[in-house]
Amino acid sequence: WRLYTAFCRLRSDCKLTTWVNCQLKTLNLDLTSNSKPSLKRLARKYIWWKTADEAVQNPERVLTQVMNLGDYADVEDLADLVGDPVLRQALSNAEAGQFTERGWAYWHYRLGLAELDNVPPMPVRNFQ
Repeated sequence: WRLYTAFCRLRSDCKLTTWVNCQLKTLNLDLTSNSKPSLKRLARKYIWWKTADEAVQNPERVLTQVMNLGDYADVEDLADLVGDPVLRQALSNAEAGQFTERGWAYWHYRLGLAELDNVPPMPVRNFQ
């Protein structure tokens, strides 16, 4: 997954705020095809304060919301939709407050990013 990250950051058409779009392009996942309705369905359920069309403009937010709040079926749908490399990237780029402690630990274990009782600290806000 680090290779995907390096590739994305080196591409001139990638912007920091759209890293997931770049990741999805890098992984050959085209959100304009069959996957977009699935992402919109998840956006309607987990980004309830926006329309689905507005929410999918920020797919990384949809990913982290589903990862943190999703039921089992939705989490499995998301994993099938984007794959573990994108989920790892979403977790590694998570901002403070996007995950509960329970969700943070779960995803680190599920994605093989932590050993038992050795989960990295959650992100914190920096006021600089």
